[in-house]
Amino acid sequence: MSAVPEPDVEQALDAYSRIVTAVAADVTPHVAALQVTGSDGRGGAGSAVVVSGDGLLLTNAHVVGRAAHGRAVFSDGSESDVDVVGADPLSDLAVVRARTATPPPAVLGDAGTLRVGQLVVAVGNPLGLAGSVTAGVVSGLGRSLPTRDGRTARVVEDVIQTDAALNPGNSGGALADSASRVVGINTAVAGWGLGLAVPMNDTSRRIIAALVEDGRVRRAYLGLVSTPAPLPAALAERTGRRRGLRIIDVVPGAPADRAGLKAGDLVLEADRRAVADAQSLQRLLFAEAIGRPLPMTVYRRGAMVDVITSPAELTGD
Repeated sequence: MSAVPEPDVEQALDAYSRIVTAVAADVTPHVAALQVTGSDGRGGAGSAVVVSGDGLLLTNAHVVGRAAHGRAVFSDGSESDVDVVGADPLSDLAVVRARTATPPPAVLGDAGTLRVGQLVVAVGNPLGLAGSVTAGVVSGLGRSLPTRDGRTARVVEDVIQTDAALNPGNSGGALADSASRVVGINTAVAGWGLGLAVPMNDTSRRIIAALVEDGRVRRAYLGLVSTPAPLPAALAERTGRRRGLRIIDVVPGAPADRAGLKAGDLVLEADRRAVADAQSLQRLLFAEAIGRPLPMTVYRRGAMVDVITSPAELTGD
């Protein structure tokens, strides 16, 4: 005879289930299966999230590629042709506009409030299975995702790492918190048990606004792969700061490489401002930074080193 679960365990499981099912019910209607076809006949597929009442949907730049048009299918069976408004490869975000009415927009949250271990729910269309839901926890914050488009190497900064199961087709779908707020856009499957999402924050909102207004985002590019890291105790005491950005890798030939930045460097300042996470660096890398000297202070092998970088403009070449 099987053992009866202890009441507190059963209640905990029921509470978890209630949260996940409520988030799924709230978020799924706002997530579409997206299919696009480029001028060369090549197609792409993924998911997209309704983010405005006038038919704007948010997805991944790598999902739309160079396509100009596509089709969105929603969980209620409604469909709409869509036009690609713009894409930003550096953030892996893209905006498309539906030609006909869509479900109402999802509620957008702030990834800055997330904590490691927090429950998150992913909603998308993996392997063509519409409205699929998986749940997990935030495994890490402030990660960097190196990507490649043809011969061009890029780095998607400040991504959310989660163990919610993701599969092909989840890209562009919603990552939501327990209050059904979309805190990220699922961007890639990095390996078994590892999913990544672009965070919803002030920087991503600025990117979305630029895509809607201009169809593109002029972005300054350094070519760093980094992760937030604590400062050594002595350095923290001397500077009064607790965290910096540890450089994990440098894209060969990128501005950071040409300036002499190296894997292992701990970035403390950029443009004379403290750097504690990827977003604090991203905020500096918009159009006004292109070609302008950007001083950075790094901690390298026990010494403070000043480096002058010159961010380049990110292009699709």
